[in-house]
Amino acid sequence: MISYPLPSDWPADEKAARAVQDALRDRVVLDEPGPPPGTGHVTGVDVAYDDERGVVAAAVVVLDAATLDVVEEATAVGTVSFPYVPGLLAFREIPAVLTALSGLTADPGLVVCDGYGIAHPRRFGLASHLGVLTGLATMGVAKNPFTFSYEAPAAPRGSASPLLDGAEEVGRALRTREGVKPIFVSAGHRVTLANACAHALRLTPRYRLPESTRRADALCRAALRETAG
Repeated sequence: MISYPLPSDWPADEKAARAVQDALRDRVVLDEPGPPPGTGHVTGVDVAYDDERGVVAAAVVVLDAATLDVVEEATAVGTVSFPYVPGLLAFREIPAVLTALSGLTADPGLVVCDGYGIAHPRRFGLASHLGVLTGLATMGVAKNPFTFSYEAPAAPRGSASPLLDGAEEVGRALRTREGVKPIFVSAGHRVTLANACAHALRLTPRYRLPESTRRADALCRAALRETAG
């Protein structure tokens, strides 16, 4: 079991959080290819909230990358300790995510976050932030393009188009089901964008969203319901 502790100087306000992003952004590694698709483990990360009670539940689900069978899973429930600020959602989610990751005995392998990596206005979304803090290879898979633009990819599965901030490619719109709305993939840390897209396709044999995300989503929602009960 590996511990992933929360930094002792974790910020509590917007100004401090932006300073942390500025300090850590240069530590993102984007020139490592990352693990080959279909090898080792892939771990899905997702978070659910109960805003009325101020509770957050994080789930991590380790899959065998070849078979997509569940190897291990863990959850963590805590109190939301950071306000809702667009572009700073990682500061609401990472404390619970690190606790959940610390509950695993298996190697997480590549971590797939329900959110963004460098496809972020400050180039430091949840996947990048989590990767820098843990040293794990990470990528982001989002359901929408955030503030960025893209041309619709061709209809067949596997088609992709650049996700753009002006002329800069920050991710890709990737078609995982023919004729179905694409997902939005971005590199997080220690994986290339091309390899992240290849992993996303391996993780979507039947549905639009990766199995890693679907399973983690169901697990964190179940954990949240248990706390309400």
